[in-house]
Amino acid sequence: MALDQLTDLRLAKDLHEHKAMMAELGDGFIALPGGLGTLEEFFEILTWAQLGIHHKPCGLLNVNGYFNKLLTFMDHIRDKQFISQPVRELLLTAEKPDEILDLFMEFSSRNTNGTTET
Repeated sequence: MALDQLTDLRLAKDLHEHKAMMAELGDGFIALPGGLGTLEEFFEILTWAQLGIHHKPCGLLNVNGYFNKLLTFMDHIRDKQFISQPVRELLLTAEKPDEILDLFMEFSSRNTNGTTET
């Protein structure tokens, strides 16, 4: 049952449709500490950024260092050349909401080739 105060309710028939709708409607994507479902959805949307399917910021809100080991692993796979440095830089991280939003604003001002618009 939906809340009466909602002005826009969208239902998806399955998880794939849900993710596609999220990707289409979102201006950016922030993952909060969570479990496997959170990570699965986030890494799919980050992979879509890597593939150029979208050019929207993707970030982890690293509350109390929750994602520290994951970020270390991301550096490891970059160091082992499974991802490039530009792909690693697609993953924005901050510990506070205002900090991640600042990073999102900076990201949005870049062109898809990584240069800053003037």
